[in-house]
Amino acid sequence: MSALLSAIAAGFVFGLGLWISGMANPAKVIGFLDITGEWDASLALVMAGAVGVVLIPFRLAVKRAKPLLEEAFALPTRKDIDAPLVAGSALFGVGWGIVGYCPGPGITALATLSTESVVFVAAMMVGGLAHRALTKT
Repeated sequence: MSALLSAIAAGFVFGLGLWISGMANPAKVIGFLDITGEWDASLALVMAGAVGVVLIPFRLAVKRAKPLLEEAFALPTRKDIDAPLVAGSALFGVGWGIVGYCPGPGITALATLSTESVVFVAAMMVGGLAHRALTKT
C-alpha cells in the first residue's frame, strides 16, 4: 500500500510540475521544436532543471541494496541499440512534433478535457494495445 501511495504522490508532483512549467501546453512544446522560427528554449531549461534535481538523489538511491518500498530495483539491463528502438524513437518524435504532447503531459492535459488531449491519450492507448497484440509482450 505504501508503494501505491508513493506512486500517487510522485505522479501528482510530476503532473503539477508539468502544469507549472507549461509543458502540458502543446503550443509550448511545438515552440521548442520550431528551431527555425521563434524558438522557445524553456523546455530545455525545464529538462535541465529536472535532471539537476534528480541527479544526486538517484545516484544515492541506486547505491542502496534495495529500494525503500520495493524488494528490488527494476533498472534496465540492455544497452544495445536495435531497429525497434530506433523505429520507436522516430515514431515518438514524429508524434511529439505533430501534436506537441508526449505521454506525461498528454495524460496531465486530460484534466482540461480538451478534445485534442482525449484523442491523443486514446490514440496512445490504442497504439500500446496494438503493440502488445502484435508482439505478444
